[in-house]
Amino acid sequence: MVALIKAAQLLLSLSILVVLHELGHYWAARAFKTRVEKFYLFMNPGFSLFKKQIGETEWGIGWLPLGGYVKISGMIDESMDKEQMKLPPQPWEFRSKPAWQRLIIMLGGIIINLILGFAIYSMVLNVWGDSMLPADKIPYGLEVDDRLKPLGFEDGDQVLTINGETPESFKEIRRTLFFDHVSDVQVERNGSIVGLQFNQDLGQFFVDSAIRQPFGLRVPCLVDRVAPGSGAAAGGLQSGDRFISIDGESTRFYGEVTEYLQSHPSKMVTIEVLRMNGTSAELLCNTDSMGALGFYQAAPNEMSEFQMVDRTYTLGQSLTSGFTLAWTTLEEYVLSMRFLFSKSGASQVGSLVTFGSIFDAGWDWEIFWRNTAFFSLILAFMNLLPIPALDGGHVMFLLYEMIVGRPASEKFLEYAQTIGIVLLLGLMALALGNDIWRVITGQFG
Repeated sequence: MVALIKAAQLLLSLSILVVLHELGHYWAARAFKTRVEKFYLFMNPGFSLFKKQIGETEWGIGWLPLGGYVKISGMIDESMDKEQMKLPPQPWEFRSKPAWQRLIIMLGGIIINLILGFAIYSMVLNVWGDSMLPADKIPYGLEVDDRLKPLGFEDGDQVLTINGETPESFKEIRRTLFFDHVSDVQVERNGSIVGLQFNQDLGQFFVDSAIRQPFGLRVPCLVDRVAPGSGAAAGGLQSGDRFISIDGESTRFYGEVTEYLQSHPSKMVTIEVLRMNGTSAELLCNTDSMGALGFYQAAPNEMSEFQMVDRTYTLGQSLTSGFTLAWTTLEEYVLSMRFLFSKSGASQVGSLVTFGSIFDAGWDWEIFWRNTAFFSLILAFMNLLPIPALDGGHVMFLLYEMIVGRPASEKFLEYAQTIGIVLLLGLMALALGNDIWRVITGQFG
């Protein structure tokens, strides 16, 4: 059921983005009196689920949920319609229009996606606002991946400065340590100030080591709810219980609890908890074959010691803050591209399975729209890459034409389009292969 809910959210999100992206091309083409022969959501090799001719354009829905397309008359695109290009140019065709008009047509989808990402983020901030945990209000410090401990980090570290700058929030700490070139970090540890120095790119280290969450919040293990029929339910674990120890060992924090339980699969464990009424209880619970008890951890914002700062936005504030959020999100994505030019970075490329995994297991509209805004910005950036078969490839050839004063030959464009399609298919195969491997190895949880 969870997989179906996530798949439905992904399908709806991509459908919105693809339709609006293609409408950007369509509107620009029609503005310059260029004929659009087809407008499709999803691909339709062989047959279509739906199609209807309206005026000069065939509108349809394909059966293969991999993007969508508009077929513009007189243009060498992924349809590879060579027969049309052998005929004399017609006034309504793409190739008959001035280079600047063709450039706007090709940029139409990208422009729409950029505007859409900004608009959705603004709407989300106006409707739901946001919240932040100030960097100086992290009560138990950070929980760090074990692979970072040889670099000097330890669980419970409180970050004071990064490259001499004081971070504002927990989110900024995580963002800076991943995306920026960090040379030194100052942390507070057990009442002392400790300086850490680095001569390597931390972000690249995270990617090379396949560390998906280098830094998290160190939070008490607080039970939100218990799964029926689980070992936790059979042992009497209740909502609101806080872990104190397991088998006599102090295990207060969620990371410690899960690490201990996973190292004791199919075992009876003795758990001491603090109940909501202030009393303690000792419980005997069985872990399953994966070392899980069957309870859900409460979120930090549900704990009184985490003093989240909630923000609300007026319409004007949401517009300016939405633009800033869209810009920083796009900037971070572009910065992350540097990690792809390595073997470990390439192994992190994901397909629709990866995209679907970031949606909520329920249907949370705020998360849905935030993800949709993020995907819209990704779609804009990826389409702007100068790869034949993408919008950016067409833009590259149009800029060449505008600078040189003559277009590239149609034969060259056909070859370039073919190479671009092969490159894209290869990238899709790599992404799908990575995701299949993650499913097999249980990396999606």
